Amino acid sequence: MMKRILCVVMVALVVVSFGLAQMAPEKVDTIMINKIKEEGFKKSQVMDFMSTFSDVHGPRLAGSPDYKEAAAWVSQKLTSWGLQNVHFEKSGPVAKGWALKRFYMTAIQPKGFPITAFPKAWTPGIKGSVTADVVFLNAKNEAELESYKGKLKGKIVLISGVRDLAAHFEAEGRRLTDAELLRMANAGLPEAGGGRRGQFGQFGQMTPAARDSMMRAMIKQTQPDADEATIARIIAQRTEPQTMAMKLQFCQKEGALVAVDAGRGDGGTIFIASATVPQPQAQPQGQGATPAVRVNAYDANAPQIVPQVSVAGEQYNRLARMIEDGQKVKVEMALDVAWTPADSSFNIIAEIPGTDLKDQVVMLGGHFDSWHGGTGATDDGTGVGAAVEAMRILQTLGIKPRRTIRVALWAAEEEGLIGSRSYVAQHFGERVGGGGGMGGMMGGGGGELKLKPEHEKLSVYFNHDNGSGKFRGIYLQGNEAARPIFRAWLAPFASMGATTITLQNTGGTDHLSFDGVGLPGFQFIQDPLEYETRTHHSTADVYERIQADDMKQAATIMAAFVYNAAMRDEMFPRKPAAAPRPARTGSN
Repeated sequence: MMKRILCVVMVALVVVSFGLAQMAPEKVDTIMINKIKEEGFKKSQVMDFMSTFSDVHGPRLAGSPDYKEAAAWVSQKLTSWGLQNVHFEKSGPVAKGWALKRFYMTAIQPKGFPITAFPKAWTPGIKGSVTADVVFLNAKNEAELESYKGKLKGKIVLISGVRDLAAHFEAEGRRLTDAELLRMANAGLPEAGGGRRGQFGQFGQMTPAARDSMMRAMIKQTQPDADEATIARIIAQRTEPQTMAMKLQFCQKEGALVAVDAGRGDGGTIFIASATVPQPQAQPQGQGATPAVRVNAYDANAPQIVPQVSVAGEQYNRLARMIEDGQKVKVEMALDVAWTPADSSFNIIAEIPGTDLKDQVVMLGGHFDSWHGGTGATDDGTGVGAAVEAMRILQTLGIKPRRTIRVALWAAEEEGLIGSRSYVAQHFGERVGGGGGMGGMMGGGGGELKLKPEHEKLSVYFNHDNGSGKFRGIYLQGNEAARPIFRAWLAPFASMGATTITLQNTGGTDHLSFDGVGLPGFQFIQDPLEYETRTHHSTADVYERIQADDMKQAATIMAAFVYNAAMRDEMFPRKPAAAPRPARTGSN
């Protein structure tokens, strides 16, 4: 009896001890954190880096000569700081290199004025300077296009409708309020699937009548008081991509010189991205047709397309109104571009080697590529700058981390997280089956998970990719076990406004590539500033929009986080694996 009692007591002690170990507070080396803060705030080099990276080595379009030149400069910088194993790792896609050499556009008739405009990435060029008539292709369907047959050859063609540019009654730049942060802190785990993206996702496979009917029903459900004019305007906005593709095909067939759209943005800012390759018409559901593979303008096998330019909204509207008023409008322009042979993109990697746990890895990063309208300063130059400055801080302090700390600067994020997805697939694992695409990058599901041995060696990845705004906390990405760890790690930065921990997920950044294969991948909560309203993918994405104090704070916190992760006794906790979702079939 006594032996049985003793055995029970010993088991109970083991259970209690295990529970206490689980509840033990996260250890933080406050002496080292203070050193990191001292180096990060008082001896920062981040804005010096950002000046050269943005002004000299921006923009960095994926696969371009500019990207390769910037990568060579950054790799030399990392090596000069003493980082180890600095190298490039190839990733997809095999893309044509493209660079803008010269561009201007100016009206010369009926009145001369310069036109604020920007060519789309991977657009073909035009030989020399040309002068051409401008035509407003004001057609809403194929029947209306017929009236323009034979009238577009050699013309500069306006293919958008006139844009409604409302006054701005709210500031473009802002910081998160205490109320917003409190809501984020109190938020529960979002439900998987659903949402507006899922509701609108099947439109391309519907007949026009079915698409119109479904859209009207959805608009009435969310806006029951909407009148017919409002419904028509919303439908026009939703179907504009299909209409624009139809017009681009028509311009190509008719031999237009250039297709011009009204750029998103106003006040002189233009949001710019890639030229469009008109896609094959999707087959309606029920015909058993296999969806066509999307063709991109950067693909090695991309077909010839009409040159494409975006014009600032105010000036686009002026040109369209002049033509509608019966004026004969002529424009002079030049569009010179350079191409390089198709080649793979590549990620940039560097390390601070670990010691007793050196085969385990802690990672941080941001994406190296950018769009071409500005200099890629806030998307994602700030992420690159914060990550490499974090590495500089740690290297300067001479730390000897237990785990290896690895920085990764990702290729082709703007084309769909391609660099990070390729890296994760090569090193850690990937999902096969289940339809592929981005679905498998959303924290589980999307097919069977095939793991590689390095999957067990990656502790955690931290990403920076939401502009220049200071860190206000971190998204748990559904990993509740990370909450007490992050609470302890954020404590030294509470006075700087970084306190919020939310169970919410966030998307659109390279941490999803890790999260999608069951690895801890996190993105920080950031003040929005002017990111979505002014700089994200725009001609205003330049050095002046970077906030120096916010950059210092972000780089310092990233340095502290990867240091803490590298020094823990245990690997970073992982959230329970999600059951794979079967591939979608039928017309649900």
